[in-house]
Amino acid sequence: MAFPEKKNASDASYHQPVLADTAADWLVTNPSGVYVDCTAGGGSHSAVVLGKLDADGRMLLIDRDRAAVDACMARFGGDGRIRVVQGEFGEIASILESQGIHRASGFLFDLGLSSHQIGAAERGFSYSGDCPLDMRMDVRSGRTAADIINTYSENELADIFFYHGEERKARGIARKVVAERKKGPIETSSSLNAVVRKTVPGKWLVKSLSRIYQALRIEVNDELNQLKKGLEGVLPFLDPGGRVVVVSYHSLEDRIVKHFFKGDPAALFGEGFEKTHPRFLFKNLTKKVVRPSSEEIGRNPRARSAKLRAAEKSLDG
Repeated sequence: MAFPEKKNASDASYHQPVLADTAADWLVTNPSGVYVDCTAGGGSHSAVVLGKLDADGRMLLIDRDRAAVDACMARFGGDGRIRVVQGEFGEIASILESQGIHRASGFLFDLGLSSHQIGAAERGFSYSGDCPLDMRMDVRSGRTAADIINTYSENELADIFFYHGEERKARGIARKVVAERKKGPIETSSSLNAVVRKTVPGKWLVKSLSRIYQALRIEVNDELNQLKKGLEGVLPFLDPGGRVVVVSYHSLEDRIVKHFFKGDPAALFGEGFEKTHPRFLFKNLTKKVVRPSSEEIGRNPRARSAKLRAAEKSLDG
């Protein structure tokens, strides 16, 4: 696999990585291997992994956010060991094939939203301020959060608030959204916040807003299905003894990863899975989730909810 040299190296700052050293320690078993960062962001995790590779090691960095791709290309422009592409990790198989990658020693998934995305008001990921309700990771296509808020039925909204956000007042909030949008479209964070505020008591408001925005972001970007497809997609490409490391930030993601690492993907992907895939077994390297240290949380409060799991692949028969 040939990696072309890129130019225009720039400042590496993008966001504070969570559990970066720990993730790299679990991930890298072969310094000359090929590693794939499926959620590259600004390349902070990738930089730590790269530091463990020798001159023959290679990395493919993937992100669906064009701003992240541009940041990585600027950051690693002079390093011929790295290639950066825009794409969804749910399409990992086609991405790897297009890049001429047939085997890899490890795959890294950091499922968190970056500080860069949260801080970009026009992206609409944050409930702070007055931002358009967009929330698309890839702004080239797809429905926005505003589209969902203004077109989904009450039952559909209640379901995503409950199942994607684990919000107990999902039904009441959905009912209020439908009532309020009859007066005019709900298109900004401040207008959505005002609707939620009418349903949720003040001391619970911030937590409910966090859950509602999480639910909308997951729905907009199809995040849970993307995760399942991404985990399924890496299987044929991962070397025996290769590793998958995932850093997740809420229980919905962690539950998927936990079941996957139990070595029974059919439980997630359906009974027909093993008819088209070999039986893969995983050695679960992290019997319990790995969490950030108190020191890391002190430096980066957003790390508080992070959970790392790692597993190693072997073939059964």
